[in-house]
Amino acid sequence: MNHPGEVREVKAVALATADDMRERIRKKSRLKGRQPDDVSLAEVRQLIGPRPTEGHRRDLLIEQLHKLNDAYRCLHDRHLVALSREMNVPMAEVYEVATFYHHFEVVRDGEAAPGLTVRVCDGLSCELAGAKDLLARLPGILGAEVRVIPAPCIGRCEQAPAVAVHQTAVPLATVDKVASAVASAAPAGAAPTAAGGAHFDAASFAEKSISPAQKETQVYPAYTDYATYRAHGGYTLAASLVLGEDDSERYIKAMEDSGLRGLGGAGFPAGRKWRIVRDQPAPRLMAVNIDEGEPGTFKDRTYLERDPHRFLEGLLIAAQVVGIEACYVYLRDEYHDCRALLEAELAKLYADPPCPLPHIELRRGAGAYICGEESAMIESIEGKRGEPRMRPPYIAQVGLFGRPTLEHNFETLYWVRDIVEKGPGWFASYGRNGRKGLRSFSVSGRVKHPGVKLAPAGITVRELIDEYCGGMQDGHSFYAYLPGGASGGILPASLGNIPLDFDTLQLYGCFIGSAAVMVLGEQDKARDAALNVMRFFAHESCGQCTPCRVGTVKAGLLMEHAVWDAQTLEDLAQVMGDASICGLGQAAPNPIRCIQKYFPHEVNEPQMQGAIPEPREPVAAEHSPQGDAA
Repeated sequence: MNHPGEVREVKAVALATADDMRERIRKKSRLKGRQPDDVSLAEVRQLIGPRPTEGHRRDLLIEQLHKLNDAYRCLHDRHLVALSREMNVPMAEVYEVATFYHHFEVVRDGEAAPGLTVRVCDGLSCELAGAKDLLARLPGILGAEVRVIPAPCIGRCEQAPAVAVHQTAVPLATVDKVASAVASAAPAGAAPTAAGGAHFDAASFAEKSISPAQKETQVYPAYTDYATYRAHGGYTLAASLVLGEDDSERYIKAMEDSGLRGLGGAGFPAGRKWRIVRDQPAPRLMAVNIDEGEPGTFKDRTYLERDPHRFLEGLLIAAQVVGIEACYVYLRDEYHDCRALLEAELAKLYADPPCPLPHIELRRGAGAYICGEESAMIESIEGKRGEPRMRPPYIAQVGLFGRPTLEHNFETLYWVRDIVEKGPGWFASYGRNGRKGLRSFSVSGRVKHPGVKLAPAGITVRELIDEYCGGMQDGHSFYAYLPGGASGGILPASLGNIPLDFDTLQLYGCFIGSAAVMVLGEQDKARDAALNVMRFFAHESCGQCTPCRVGTVKAGLLMEHAVWDAQTLEDLAQVMGDASICGLGQAAPNPIRCIQKYFPHEVNEPQMQGAIPEPREPVAAEHSPQGDAA
């Protein structure tokens, strides 16, 4: 203790230098927990590149996970720890993202890495074409070193059954074709072959994407590369708009007068959407949905494989009209070669631009159907789990990175050039049964000639089958159809004369969505189709909403019974529709209600069977899980 008047000795303390302070800050900012080993750090750095001065971008987390997954066919725990350090992202965040997406498989330390993975599509169209037989036979033929697993729709329904050997698609798959693809697969750890660039032979790929049978039954245009597209007037409209030689108001008016609506499922008027986003404060962004995960849908892939620059010009026009600063194109992971094609053509566009271009980034999904929902897609582009957001606010106000965002489906942008160039009356001049416009129907199932059929809006399914698909397959007669993919409901052949378009199917408890038409024959059961899509919903639920997460699984189990518990299923349908925040849970009840309404003879006791009742207002709301991708 010091006494009054006593002088206390004060020891000199050295002041910390600037270097000392920086070292303290560096240590504090270093993530706690398990530290990476040098080998894993070196392997991660080799794949993702050196750390930029400002650090790796957080929104590229999923892209970096893809690089590891491409190289090692899995995500080793040690690599996730190293990636966490390199990106300065907490390990918990890296892990929760890596385990959310179906195409990523986390392997714990000490566990054997999975062998080459063969994914057999078990979507409805592939199931009708013999996918179950492939799943049963392939494991014994390919051996224990190859893992054979079922997979949800991979977007090749017109080439059913379809299989993916790692990242290589095998259309019209047979045991021999799959075995050959397995034999040709590169070993794990080999350099990934994902890059497109100038060396990707897009024309050769486009030619190979069409089967001999398809060439015999349908005329496919030749692949249009950048030089060919420019030689035929391509990018003239985009350039005149960007260079100030044309008025953006004329373009919006053309979109409005044409009646073009979002072709991803929601059907929101395209011109109106442009005005809404344009009126928001800058900077504004664009997100383009090519996730195309709705079972039965493959139209976007088909157009992308033939004419990618028609889509890209539509993107540039929309970006200029709305005042977009940067564009993000979200492509489903199953479309591996389409990504390489798009990378190659974008490289040509940037090398010889017709006008100043906005920033365009390609992003790929990782096997999550829910990312077709607009806000879930935006979460995924930001490098997060693809979980839908609560709304409001809507993404036109608060979207990607918190900015106003114009979101469009691929096909919506694909038609922009033609509508502006030929006039809105050109598009509106098509149509049947009082409807206007054109629709691209992805037709699969029991028809002779499946494929993408460009037909007038309002065409009936009977007309579509007879005029565009060559009729039913031999040995099959028309029994039922799904007008809008898995979520659009199921209707009997007796209701085959309903015009197929927006707003025409709600009265029957269905909707057109992305116009994925799957046709059943009399040898098929509608209840089996409903069970197939319910299992799909259970597999693809993001798990955020308990009614959807639990309800889809419980409904699938109840639907396996020979006689359905109608009241319990209706209770489940009601709570899923009322308490789910996105279209997946809201649309999941549609197949249940359609079977009970139109096919009671398949699920009820004999004394409960009856004729198809008269149409009435549906109990379920009209929602498409992919429907916000307008």
